[in-house]
Amino acid sequence: MGFDDVSFRGAREFLTPNIDALAYHGRILDRLYAPPMCTPSRGALLSGKYPIHTGTQHFVISNEEPWSLALNTTLMPEIFRDAGYSTNLVGKWHLGFARPEYTPTHRGFDYHYGYWGAFIDYYSRRAQMPMANYSMGFDFRRNMETECADRDVYVTDLLTNEAERLIREQPAKQKPLFLMLSHLAPHTANPKEPLQAPEDELRKFTHIKDPNRRKYAAMVSRLDQSVGRIISTLASTEQLENSVVIFYSDNGGPSVGMFSNTGSNWPLKGQKNTPWEGGVRVAGAIWSPLLEARGYLFTQPIYVGDFLPTLAHAAGIELSESLKLDGIDLWPQLSGPKDAVHVPREILHNLDDVWHVSSLMLGQWKYVNGTTSSGQYDNVLTYRELDDLDPRQRRYVVEVRNSPASKALSRFDLQRLTQSRVNILLRSATVRCGDMQRGCNALLEECLYDLSEDPCEQNNLAYSEPHSEVLSALRQRVHQLRAGALAPGNRPRVSYSDPSFHKCTWDSFEMKKLGKVRLECEYQDLPCGGR
Repeated sequence: MGFDDVSFRGAREFLTPNIDALAYHGRILDRLYAPPMCTPSRGALLSGKYPIHTGTQHFVISNEEPWSLALNTTLMPEIFRDAGYSTNLVGKWHLGFARPEYTPTHRGFDYHYGYWGAFIDYYSRRAQMPMANYSMGFDFRRNMETECADRDVYVTDLLTNEAERLIREQPAKQKPLFLMLSHLAPHTANPKEPLQAPEDELRKFTHIKDPNRRKYAAMVSRLDQSVGRIISTLASTEQLENSVVIFYSDNGGPSVGMFSNTGSNWPLKGQKNTPWEGGVRVAGAIWSPLLEARGYLFTQPIYVGDFLPTLAHAAGIELSESLKLDGIDLWPQLSGPKDAVHVPREILHNLDDVWHVSSLMLGQWKYVNGTTSSGQYDNVLTYRELDDLDPRQRRYVVEVRNSPASKALSRFDLQRLTQSRVNILLRSATVRCGDMQRGCNALLEECLYDLSEDPCEQNNLAYSEPHSEVLSALRQRVHQLRAGALAPGNRPRVSYSDPSFHKCTWDSFEMKKLGKVRLECEYQDLPCGGR
């Protein structure tokens, strides 16, 4: 999801009223950062560590590759399970499945309903990897068993249905709930039909001329409705008053190129799988009745790896120093007054010695050396639409207040969500770029930015004499971090992973015997139908 694809940032091409309600009734995570790709980002969330400390810093785990997030890494669900929580993952895993011990229910989750790999078709739940000539494979499970029920249900709705069921049944378990709902949307599906949305949803966005952008808007809209449904279910089961709810995107939107979905990161430059702000600064919001400053922007820089120690503090779980986390506990800042003093923050965005890319933020400063894809995505790739506007935008605040999420959350408000209040938050959440002064070609030179003055990375200070010590300090810190990095865990793809050897299923191919006959696998074949 792109940075500008939530309407609480001011975009009006399509609206996200439930997500916006979560942000306005709670706190917009104004400077939330995540690694710029799926596997590193999910690994950082669950481990509380930089990708260089889990071996996931280079690239994602493709379905046909026999590796995983480092097995000696303690993950968030393990910590919460040991503290008495029921731990549940609904949706995407993408941290390895070549062996059973790589999969969610062997890594701390009591329960998993969803898919193991990178992506699936929104209806058939099958995936075909874009590299080499791999077959179409089914990838959907309930725990370790393939799950074929509810065929042809749109997967965003399918995952939401399951999350609602878990929430409704939780009180009878007499355990606190840890639920990670990891949606496919709005990631692309298979290359032949990458963007998919229900027809009834598409009809809401006929004002958008670009057919791909129209489909993307419909996908995000269904995701927004999921947020409203989850909040409403927590409210109806009287669990909302003791919950912490976080919504965020795991990386910047891929506007163009591989897996492009038309996501917009405007006004930030770059996109998914780049070291720039458009790849690593992501949309996010948090709500809880435990937050003292609900209704105010949270401007403290926060990293997805901070969620583990932060949520552990909120839940009263004491963490061992032996975990050696890179994430820090920001619960006192999140739950405290609106003017809580910022904690000085280091965030390592990239350190990939295969592609020779390093990107580090330290306080207000950001250092970039090297880039991806030969620099072709190092600019602002999209612009905010000013013509094809959602007809609902004329009554935007009413749409937000009438959303299921807002109706559930408003009873906890410290101050009423008025037009004036929304306008203040919108202005506060606006990113203001300065003028381009000195660009930077990261393939040829070091880049240094003062993000407090230059959030859009338009003025390279690497050649400024007053900033020479800052540049030296960040360069030296990258060297220090490199010295403690694990080798990337990436391993070459193997032919025996092909679903055609495993009953047309993406399975734990390192352990499963190959089929005697190689099958032809398409959308309606085994294991859920066909031959």
